[in-house]
Amino acid sequence: MIEAIDNTTLPDAPEFPQWFGHPRPLWMLFMTEFWERFAFYSVSWALALYIVQQFYHGDPSGQAWASRIFGAYTALIYGTCIFGGWVADRVIGYQRTILVGALVMAAGLFVLMLPSRAMLLLGLSLVIVGDGLFKPNISTMVGQLYGRDDPRRDRGFTLFYMGINAGALVAPLLTGWLATYFTANPMQQNFRLVFAAAGVGMLVGLAWFWFGRRRLQQVGRPAPGAGSIARVGWVVLGAIAAVPLIWLLLSRVGADGLQWLLGLLFLAVATMLLVEAARVDRVQVHRVLAMLIIFAFNVLFWMFYYQFGTSFNFLAENIVDRVMPGGWVFPVGWFQSVTPLAIIVLAPLVTLAWAWLDRRRIEPSIPRKFGLGLVFNGLGFLVLMFALSKLLGANDLIPFWPLVLCYVLQTLGELCLSPIGLSMVTKLAPPRLVGFAMGGWFLSLAVGGNLSGLFASRIAGSGGMTVGSALAGFTFGFWLLLGAGVLLLLVSPLVNRLMHGVR
Repeated sequence: MIEAIDNTTLPDAPEFPQWFGHPRPLWMLFMTEFWERFAFYSVSWALALYIVQQFYHGDPSGQAWASRIFGAYTALIYGTCIFGGWVADRVIGYQRTILVGALVMAAGLFVLMLPSRAMLLLGLSLVIVGDGLFKPNISTMVGQLYGRDDPRRDRGFTLFYMGINAGALVAPLLTGWLATYFTANPMQQNFRLVFAAAGVGMLVGLAWFWFGRRRLQQVGRPAPGAGSIARVGWVVLGAIAAVPLIWLLLSRVGADGLQWLLGLLFLAVATMLLVEAARVDRVQVHRVLAMLIIFAFNVLFWMFYYQFGTSFNFLAENIVDRVMPGGWVFPVGWFQSVTPLAIIVLAPLVTLAWAWLDRRRIEPSIPRKFGLGLVFNGLGFLVLMFALSKLLGANDLIPFWPLVLCYVLQTLGELCLSPIGLSMVTKLAPPRLVGFAMGGWFLSLAVGGNLSGLFASRIAGSGGMTVGSALAGFTFGFWLLLGAGVLLLLVSPLVNRLMHGVR
């Protein structure tokens, strides 16, 4: 009886033409996200390396500051999603919020081409504000294409996740080639072209969504009485006003102070979600509590996953033997394509595995999938521990394959966790605050992202990463992830009861 009442609080999903068994607008949305991911991963692989090259002339002592900037940038991108979700929920709707965010983000990417610290921080601030408006609302609209009890929802999110990772695959390959080919000095990389390509990609994504949004029917449109263009103007002014605030957080507060601010923001979000849930019923309160427990474990996953932009990049550049047969050197940035390639290959297999287990009524629950995700992430660090302790060559370099295998294992963990998390929020959040709750999901990524920068800066120390510091740091990561994964698997029956039948 409670389940039936809860479901009626949401409007029925519109009737859409189907393509490959899913609503046709799903494919438009993931192609829009393709270009956002292209831009994001172009910057992500290059940012820390660019800082060390441009502002420290390649000296490893710059790795610590570069790691903190990367962590703070990642954190703020996801932290601002909470405000982007609120703007979409309460002010101008999802579609208009995405359009404003894409335009601001594109402007920031072009600003990054200007080679000064001030322009670096300004460009990052614009990207952060723009992506905060963009990122949570695409995912929320995917959920709105399906009814709450539609069994295709999880599989739809996994397909969406596979599609958008095509952008993450192409970005390092294309921009990594641009950076190494169009340069006068083979020891330097042309990062301006990387940022320019990211900006162009974001403009393509903006145009794609602008012309394709008509297929969404009423999904993502402003609420009745909220369609005024003046509201859009106020949101644009608010975004402009937010840029100097983000600049101050990057340049003055730093990663340590930001961690306290993110923690307080997370508590505020949790409180608001619980208050809203209490207005619905006891079942909704329990579901929000379950969601918040998952959020806490999610922080740990991303703290170590986001090493790809910092410690894993520095490992690849300085401690991995990248010389291929024939003398060709594998570019550092191309390691970033291993994860999306693995997602594209493995996501259909994981989707089929969940469907096969579901038909036999033995599909793991949401918290168990998250526990498996943490364990797989930990196994990736175990591979690096083995390589650094047992496979170090006479040249003080480890072979190529352990880092590749680490990325693949992390990808398996990500597929157990990330697309399932997006779907989980749309099913467990209070109906009136789904976009806000999606922002809360990204806020948990923000906390993990900032911690990733602090962790990587510890590995780098004052003189840059060494074999010893990498081994110590990755050993810590393995044991923490393994312990958290096992703990979540043990407490999953309790979390399942709090979810009241949601799977």
